[in-house]
Amino acid sequence: MSELTTTRARAWALRRADGAVLGFTDHDRDLAFDGIAFRAGTGMTASAIVQGTGLSVDNTEATGALSDAALTEGDILAGLYDGAELTIWEVDWTDPLWRRILFRGSLGEITRLDRAFKAELRGLTEPLSKAGGRVFGALCPAVLGDATCTFDLTQPGFAAEVPLLAVAEGGAVLEIAELPEFAADWFVDGAARFLDGAAAGMVVPVRREESLPGRRRFSLWSAPGFEPAPGDTLRIEAGCDKRFQTCRLKFLNQRNFQGFPHIPSEDWLQATPRIDGPNSGGSLTHG
Repeated sequence: MSELTTTRARAWALRRADGAVLGFTDHDRDLAFDGIAFRAGTGMTASAIVQGTGLSVDNTEATGALSDAALTEGDILAGLYDGAELTIWEVDWTDPLWRRILFRGSLGEITRLDRAFKAELRGLTEPLSKAGGRVFGALCPAVLGDATCTFDLTQPGFAAEVPLLAVAEGGAVLEIAELPEFAADWFVDGAARFLDGAAAGMVVPVRREESLPGRRRFSLWSAPGFEPAPGDTLRIEAGCDKRFQTCRLKFLNQRNFQGFPHIPSEDWLQATPRIDGPNSGGSLTHG
């Protein structure tokens, strides 16, 4: 395409986690190919693409303004673009049949910059640089309520839908009614789901719980992307600290526990025999 320098443009296709496909171009007019409409005037740009050989990771980033109707701050904050598949083409805008792929990969970390954003672009080999496989440990790797845990959080006693009474620190601190039917710290390590209002659809894990006169206060690990308001509906779900005792006593779900509670610790693996030790030949877990 070297002879087409004056008619070249770039086109981006994003495939989000929810299946939606969005197209953008740095040309001054919309383009279309492969059944995708690539919209102009979105402010999307990309730095020079550095493509490595072997298993080295391709490196580039994209920036854009949050002005396009399809690219909203709310969708970014809701995580719809996390890990989204991305393809970048160099295309002859006079005849889009003439094109070549410059980059194929996914979106990495997204940083908000006032009314704009910056996203790290990760190449196809990036997943190969991560450790894989199952981790064997005493704690359960499952997420409460997922397919491996199988616990049903909709059954009575494990969640409540209540209106917010007070909001502080941008939504990182919430207060609701007392809920005397739930034990203290019942929701620590659980989930705060915002069902309506500005933060509708967002989920934030619960860090800490406090009892106040007639109220409960929750401190979340972070504020939601948009600040909720008193009166918004919150669904608060029971928390799990991943320990076998919690799985057995709180959820009666020990048959589906995915951890290994009796696995020797790293300290034991590094220990050496001692003359003053028990040295009884008994079980490591039962004496």
